[in-house]
Amino acid sequence: MTENVFPVGVATGVGSWPGDDPREAAAIVVGELPQLPHLVELPGRGLGADMIGRAAALLVDLPLDTSTTGYRVAQRPGPVTRTARDLLTRDLDALEEAWEVAGRRGTDQPVKVQVVGPLTLASRVELVGGHRALIDHGALRDLAESLAEGVRTHIADVERRLGSPVLVQIDEPGLREVLDGSLSGVSILQAPRALPEPEALAVLQSVIESIGAPVLAHCCAASPPLDLLRRSGAAMIGVDVTALKASDLDGVGEILEAGLPLALGLVPTSAPERVPGWRDLARPAVTLVDRLGFPRRTVAEKVLVTPACGLAGAGADWSRRALRSASELARAFADGAEFD
Repeated sequence: MTENVFPVGVATGVGSWPGDDPREAAAIVVGELPQLPHLVELPGRGLGADMIGRAAALLVDLPLDTSTTGYRVAQRPGPVTRTARDLLTRDLDALEEAWEVAGRRGTDQPVKVQVVGPLTLASRVELVGGHRALIDHGALRDLAESLAEGVRTHIADVERRLGSPVLVQIDEPGLREVLDGSLSGVSILQAPRALPEPEALAVLQSVIESIGAPVLAHCCAASPPLDLLRRSGAAMIGVDVTALKASDLDGVGEILEAGLPLALGLVPTSAPERVPGWRDLARPAVTLVDRLGFPRRTVAEKVLVTPACGLAGAGADWSRRALRSASELARAFADGAEFD
Protein backbone atom coordinates (compact mmCIF):
# COMPACT_ATOMS: atom_id res chain seq x y z
CA MET A 1 0.00 0.00 0.00
CA THR A 2 1.19 3.51 -0.77
CA GLU A 3 2.37 5.46 2.27
CA ASN A 4 -0.48 7.61 3.53
CA VAL A 5 0.92 10.95 2.37
CA PHE A 6 0.32 13.46 -0.38
CA PRO A 7 3.24 15.37 -1.90
CA VAL A 8 3.62 19.03 -0.95
CA GLY A 9 5.53 21.81 -2.66
CA VAL A 10 4.16 20.69 -6.04
CA ALA A 11 1.16 21.51 -8.24
CA THR A 12 -1.73 19.48 -9.56
CA GLY A 13 -5.13 19.99 -11.16
CA VAL A 14 -8.48 19.64 -9.49
CA GLY A 15 -10.01 17.36 -12.10
CA SER A 16 -12.27 18.66 -14.86
CA TRP A 17 -10.95 19.91 -18.19
CA PRO A 18 -12.48 21.65 -21.21
CA GLY A 19 -13.10 19.97 -24.53
CA ASP A 20 -13.72 16.37 -25.50
CA ASP A 21 -10.32 15.01 -26.55
CA PRO A 22 -8.87 12.75 -23.84
CA ARG A 23 -5.55 12.23 -25.64
CA GLU A 24 -4.87 15.95 -25.93
CA ALA A 25 -5.93 16.54 -22.32
CA ALA A 26 -3.74 13.74 -20.99
CA ALA A 27 -0.70 14.95 -22.92
CA ILE A 28 -1.12 18.50 -21.58
CA VAL A 29 -1.65 17.45 -17.96
CA VAL A 30 1.30 15.04 -17.94
CA GLY A 31 3.49 17.71 -19.52
CA GLU A 32 2.44 20.68 -17.40
CA LEU A 33 2.22 18.84 -14.06
CA PRO A 34 5.46 16.87 -13.95
CA GLN A 35 5.24 15.93 -10.27
CA LEU A 36 1.54 15.13 -9.81
CA PRO A 37 -0.51 14.80 -13.00
CA HIS A 38 -4.10 13.65 -12.78
CA LEU A 39 -6.66 11.70 -14.75
CA VAL A 40 -8.88 14.44 -16.20
CA GLU A 41 -12.66 14.50 -16.41
CA LEU A 42 -14.17 15.89 -19.62
CA PRO A 43 -17.78 16.77 -18.74
CA GLY A 44 -18.24 18.51 -22.08
CA ARG A 45 -18.83 15.07 -23.59
CA GLY A 46 -22.25 14.92 -21.92
CA LEU A 47 -24.01 12.29 -19.82
CA GLY A 48 -21.63 9.81 -18.29
CA ALA A 49 -18.70 12.23 -18.45
CA ASP A 50 -19.49 14.59 -15.57
CA MET A 51 -18.68 14.03 -11.90
CA ILE A 52 -21.72 11.84 -11.20
CA GLY A 53 -21.38 10.14 -14.57
CA ARG A 54 -17.84 9.11 -13.67
CA ALA A 55 -19.28 7.52 -10.52
CA ALA A 56 -21.64 5.52 -12.73
CA ALA A 57 -18.56 3.90 -14.25
CA LEU A 58 -17.21 2.95 -10.82
CA LEU A 59 -20.20 1.85 -8.74
CA VAL A 60 -20.41 -1.90 -8.19
CA ASP A 61 -23.83 -3.54 -8.55
CA LEU A 62 -25.57 -0.15 -8.44
CA PRO A 63 -26.13 0.96 -12.04
CA LEU A 64 -27.29 4.50 -12.78
CA ASP A 65 -29.69 5.76 -15.41
CA THR A 66 -31.11 9.22 -16.07
CA SER A 67 -34.29 10.88 -14.89
CA THR A 68 -35.87 14.17 -15.88
CA THR A 69 -33.71 15.93 -13.27
CA GLY A 70 -30.43 14.00 -13.28
CA TYR A 71 -29.21 10.52 -12.44
CA ARG A 72 -31.25 7.74 -10.86
CA VAL A 73 -30.47 4.30 -9.45
CA ALA A 74 -31.53 1.68 -11.99
CA GLN A 75 -32.42 -2.00 -11.86
CA ARG A 76 -29.80 -3.04 -14.41
CA PRO A 77 -26.97 -1.43 -16.39
CA GLY A 78 -28.27 0.67 -19.26
CA PRO A 79 -26.91 3.15 -21.81
CA VAL A 80 -25.72 5.65 -19.20
CA THR A 81 -23.64 3.13 -17.28
CA ARG A 82 -22.22 1.67 -20.49
CA THR A 83 -21.35 5.13 -21.81
CA ALA A 84 -19.69 6.12 -18.54
CA ARG A 85 -17.55 2.98 -18.53
CA ASP A 86 -16.59 3.46 -22.15
CA LEU A 87 -15.55 7.07 -21.54
CA LEU A 88 -13.50 6.10 -18.50
CA THR A 89 -11.73 3.43 -20.53
CA ARG A 90 -10.89 5.99 -23.22
CA ASP A 91 -9.56 8.38 -20.59
CA LEU A 92 -7.37 5.67 -19.10
CA ASP A 93 -6.10 4.64 -22.53
CA ALA A 94 -5.13 8.25 -23.20
CA LEU A 95 -3.36 8.65 -19.86
CA GLU A 96 -1.53 5.36 -20.33
CA GLU A 97 -0.31 6.52 -23.74
CA ALA A 98 0.86 9.88 -22.37
CA TRP A 99 2.56 8.10 -19.45
CA GLU A 100 4.48 5.85 -21.84
CA VAL A 101 5.55 8.76 -24.03
CA ALA A 102 6.80 10.65 -20.97
CA GLY A 103 8.81 7.61 -19.85
CA ARG A 104 7.10 7.35 -16.48
CA ARG A 105 5.95 3.75 -16.49
CA GLY A 106 7.26 1.80 -13.54
CA THR A 107 8.56 4.87 -11.73
CA ASP A 108 7.68 6.17 -8.28
CA GLN A 109 5.92 9.10 -9.96
CA PRO A 110 2.41 9.24 -8.45
CA VAL A 111 -0.74 10.05 -10.37
CA LYS A 112 -4.01 11.37 -8.97
CA VAL A 113 -7.53 10.26 -9.77
CA GLN A 114 -10.71 12.05 -8.69
CA VAL A 115 -14.02 10.59 -7.55
CA VAL A 116 -17.17 12.20 -6.22
CA GLY A 117 -17.58 11.74 -2.49
CA PRO A 118 -20.35 9.54 -1.07
CA LEU A 119 -22.34 12.41 0.45
CA THR A 120 -22.39 14.57 -2.66
CA LEU A 121 -23.18 11.46 -4.71
CA ALA A 122 -26.13 10.55 -2.48
CA SER A 123 -27.36 14.14 -2.65
CA ARG A 124 -27.36 14.12 -6.46
CA VAL A 125 -28.62 10.60 -7.25
CA GLU A 126 -32.32 9.79 -7.05
CA LEU A 127 -34.07 6.61 -5.99
CA VAL A 128 -36.90 5.08 -7.99
CA GLY A 129 -39.53 7.35 -6.44
CA GLY A 130 -37.58 10.48 -7.30
CA HIS A 131 -36.29 11.10 -3.78
CA ARG A 132 -32.63 11.83 -3.22
CA ALA A 133 -30.72 8.76 -2.03
CA LEU A 134 -29.51 10.87 0.87
CA ILE A 135 -32.86 10.55 2.69
CA ASP A 136 -32.64 6.74 2.82
CA HIS A 137 -30.07 5.45 5.32
CA GLY A 138 -29.85 2.09 3.58
CA ALA A 139 -29.39 3.66 0.15
CA LEU A 140 -26.72 6.00 1.50
CA ARG A 141 -24.84 3.08 3.04
CA ASP A 142 -25.14 1.00 -0.14
CA LEU A 143 -23.89 3.87 -2.31
CA ALA A 144 -20.92 4.47 -0.01
CA GLU A 145 -19.94 0.79 0.04
CA SER A 146 -20.39 0.41 -3.71
CA LEU A 147 -18.36 3.53 -4.39
CA ALA A 148 -15.51 2.41 -2.13
CA GLU A 149 -15.37 -0.99 -3.80
CA GLY A 150 -15.38 0.60 -7.25
CA VAL A 151 -12.63 3.03 -6.33
CA ARG A 152 -10.44 0.19 -5.08
CA THR A 153 -10.88 -1.59 -8.40
CA HIS A 154 -10.19 1.67 -10.25
CA ILE A 155 -6.96 2.22 -8.31
CA ALA A 156 -5.78 -1.29 -9.10
CA ASP A 157 -6.50 -0.77 -12.79
CA VAL A 158 -4.62 2.54 -12.93
CA GLU A 159 -1.65 1.09 -11.03
CA ARG A 160 -1.55 -1.88 -13.42
CA ARG A 161 -1.69 0.34 -16.49
CA LEU A 162 0.88 2.92 -15.36
CA GLY A 163 3.09 0.95 -13.00
CA SER A 164 2.96 3.91 -10.62
CA PRO A 165 1.34 4.69 -7.26
CA VAL A 166 -2.13 6.21 -7.27
CA LEU A 167 -3.48 8.96 -5.02
CA VAL A 168 -7.20 9.66 -4.71
CA GLN A 169 -9.07 12.95 -4.51
CA ILE A 170 -12.58 12.71 -3.07
CA ASP A 171 -14.71 15.65 -4.20
CA GLU A 172 -17.48 16.78 -1.85
CA PRO A 173 -18.79 20.05 -3.34
CA GLY A 174 -22.26 19.35 -1.94
CA LEU A 175 -21.15 18.66 1.62
CA ARG A 176 -22.28 22.00 3.04
CA GLU A 177 -25.76 21.59 1.53
CA VAL A 178 -25.99 18.10 2.98
CA LEU A 179 -25.12 19.35 6.48
CA ASP A 180 -27.33 22.44 6.27
CA GLY A 181 -30.38 20.66 4.86
CA SER A 182 -30.60 23.19 2.04
CA LEU A 183 -31.25 20.67 -0.75
CA SER A 184 -34.62 20.69 -2.47
CA GLY A 185 -36.89 17.65 -2.60
CA VAL A 186 -39.70 16.40 -4.82
CA SER A 187 -41.96 18.48 -2.57
CA ILE A 188 -41.57 20.88 0.34
CA LEU A 189 -42.55 18.11 2.74
CA GLN A 190 -40.02 15.69 1.26
CA ALA A 191 -36.88 17.82 1.15
CA PRO A 192 -33.86 16.04 2.63
CA ARG A 193 -33.29 16.84 6.28
CA ALA A 194 -29.98 18.20 7.42
CA LEU A 195 -27.74 15.19 7.89
CA PRO A 196 -26.23 15.30 11.39
CA GLU A 197 -22.50 15.85 11.24
CA PRO A 198 -21.64 12.61 13.12
CA GLU A 199 -23.57 10.61 10.50
CA ALA A 200 -21.94 12.45 7.61
CA LEU A 201 -18.51 12.01 9.17
CA ALA A 202 -19.05 8.28 9.66
CA VAL A 203 -20.00 7.82 5.98
CA LEU A 204 -17.02 9.78 4.70
CA GLN A 205 -14.63 8.07 7.11
CA SER A 206 -15.84 4.63 6.06
CA VAL A 207 -15.09 5.32 2.39
CA ILE A 208 -11.69 6.90 3.07
CA GLU A 209 -10.62 4.07 5.36
CA SER A 210 -11.62 1.38 2.89
CA ILE A 211 -10.03 2.87 -0.22
CA GLY A 212 -6.50 1.78 0.71
CA ALA A 213 -4.67 4.77 -0.82
CA PRO A 214 -3.82 8.31 0.30
CA VAL A 215 -6.89 10.54 0.05
CA LEU A 216 -7.25 14.26 -0.53
CA ALA A 217 -10.67 15.39 0.71
CA HIS A 218 -11.62 18.32 -1.49
CA CYS A 219 -14.42 20.86 -1.17
CA CYS A 220 -14.25 24.02 -3.27
CA ALA A 221 -17.66 25.30 -2.16
CA ALA A 222 -18.09 28.32 0.07
CA SER A 223 -17.80 27.77 3.82
CA PRO A 224 -16.42 24.23 3.60
CA PRO A 225 -17.00 22.14 6.75
CA LEU A 226 -13.33 22.15 7.73
CA ASP A 227 -13.72 20.44 11.09
CA LEU A 228 -15.48 17.47 9.52
CA LEU A 229 -12.93 17.25 6.73
CA ARG A 230 -10.07 17.38 9.23
CA ARG A 231 -11.51 14.43 11.16
CA SER A 232 -12.37 12.38 8.05
CA GLY A 233 -9.11 10.43 7.94
CA ALA A 234 -7.96 12.16 4.75
CA ALA A 235 -4.23 12.71 4.28
CA MET A 236 -4.78 16.24 2.89
CA ILE A 237 -7.60 18.79 2.80
CA GLY A 238 -8.31 20.81 -0.35
CA VAL A 239 -10.15 24.16 -0.51
CA ASP A 240 -10.60 27.16 -2.79
CA VAL A 241 -8.85 30.03 -1.01
CA THR A 242 -11.24 32.58 -2.51
CA ALA A 243 -14.21 30.74 -0.95
CA LEU A 244 -12.84 31.02 2.59
CA LYS A 245 -14.34 33.54 4.99
CA ALA A 246 -12.94 35.03 8.17
CA SER A 247 -15.00 32.50 10.12
CA ASP A 248 -13.12 29.68 8.36
CA LEU A 249 -9.68 30.74 9.57
CA ASP A 250 -9.82 28.82 12.83
CA GLY A 251 -10.69 25.66 10.91
CA VAL A 252 -7.73 26.13 8.58
CA GLY A 253 -5.45 26.68 11.56
CA GLU A 254 -6.70 23.49 13.23
CA ILE A 255 -5.96 21.52 10.06
CA LEU A 256 -2.38 22.79 10.02
CA GLU A 257 -1.96 22.27 13.76
CA ALA A 258 -3.11 18.67 13.28
CA GLY A 259 -0.20 18.20 10.88
CA LEU A 260 -2.35 17.90 7.78
CA PRO A 261 -1.21 19.63 4.59
CA LEU A 262 -3.50 21.76 2.46
CA ALA A 263 -4.28 21.73 -1.25
CA LEU A 264 -4.93 25.41 -1.86
CA GLY A 265 -6.86 26.59 -4.91
CA LEU A 266 -4.83 29.67 -5.81
CA VAL A 267 -5.07 29.95 -9.60
CA PRO A 268 -8.26 31.41 -11.18
CA THR A 269 -10.46 29.00 -13.11
CA SER A 270 -11.21 31.55 -15.84
CA ALA A 271 -8.89 33.88 -17.68
CA PRO A 272 -8.41 37.19 -15.86
CA GLU A 273 -7.96 40.46 -17.72
CA ARG A 274 -4.28 40.39 -16.81
CA VAL A 275 -2.31 37.18 -16.41
CA PRO A 276 -1.16 37.21 -12.76
CA GLY A 277 2.44 36.58 -11.85
CA TRP A 278 3.42 34.07 -9.20
CA ARG A 279 3.66 36.78 -6.52
CA ASP A 280 0.05 37.79 -7.22
CA LEU A 281 -1.07 34.19 -6.97
CA ALA A 282 0.98 33.58 -3.82
CA ARG A 283 -0.49 36.53 -1.91
CA PRO A 284 -3.68 34.81 -0.58
CA ALA A 285 -1.69 31.84 0.75
CA VAL A 286 0.96 34.03 2.34
CA THR A 287 -1.70 36.27 3.87
CA LEU A 288 -3.49 33.19 5.21
CA VAL A 289 -0.47 31.77 7.04
CA ASP A 290 0.47 35.25 8.28
CA ARG A 291 -2.99 35.78 9.77
CA LEU A 292 -2.89 32.36 11.41
CA GLY A 293 0.53 33.01 12.90
CA PHE A 294 2.35 30.24 11.06
CA PRO A 295 5.82 30.81 9.60
CA ARG A 296 5.91 31.57 5.90
CA ARG A 297 7.85 28.39 5.20
CA THR A 298 4.49 26.67 5.81
CA VAL A 299 3.60 27.38 2.18
CA ALA A 300 6.56 25.24 1.12
CA GLU A 301 6.18 22.54 3.77
CA LYS A 302 2.41 22.13 3.94
CA VAL A 303 0.87 23.30 0.65
CA LEU A 304 -0.04 21.64 -2.64
CA VAL A 305 -0.94 24.25 -5.27
CA THR A 306 -4.03 23.83 -7.47
CA PRO A 307 -6.43 25.91 -9.54
CA ALA A 308 -9.36 27.22 -7.49
CA CYS A 309 -11.57 24.43 -8.82
CA GLY A 310 -12.08 22.40 -11.99
CA LEU A 311 -11.23 23.94 -15.37
CA ALA A 312 -14.07 22.56 -17.49
CA GLY A 313 -15.55 26.03 -17.93
CA ALA A 314 -12.25 27.64 -18.90
CA GLY A 315 -10.95 28.07 -22.42
CA ALA A 316 -8.28 25.75 -23.73
CA ASP A 317 -5.57 28.41 -23.61
CA TRP A 318 -6.27 29.49 -20.04
CA SER A 319 -6.56 25.91 -18.79
CA ARG A 320 -3.04 25.17 -19.94
CA ARG A 321 -1.81 28.53 -18.61
CA ALA A 322 -3.50 27.81 -15.26
CA LEU A 323 -1.58 24.56 -14.82
CA ARG A 324 1.65 26.26 -15.82
CA SER A 325 1.01 29.05 -13.33
CA ALA A 326 0.28 26.52 -10.59
CA SER A 327 3.60 24.78 -11.29
CA GLU A 328 5.48 28.08 -11.29
CA LEU A 329 3.94 29.04 -7.97
CA ALA A 330 4.73 25.66 -6.43
CA ARG A 331 8.36 26.04 -7.49
CA ALA A 332 8.48 29.51 -5.95
CA PHE A 333 7.11 28.15 -2.68
CA ALA A 334 9.56 25.22 -2.71
CA ASP A 335 12.51 27.53 -3.47
CA GLY A 336 11.69 29.77 -0.52
CA ALA A 337 11.13 32.83 -2.68
CA GLU A 338 10.59 36.23 -1.05
CA PHE A 339 6.95 37.32 -1.26
CA ASP A 340 7.16 40.95 -0.18
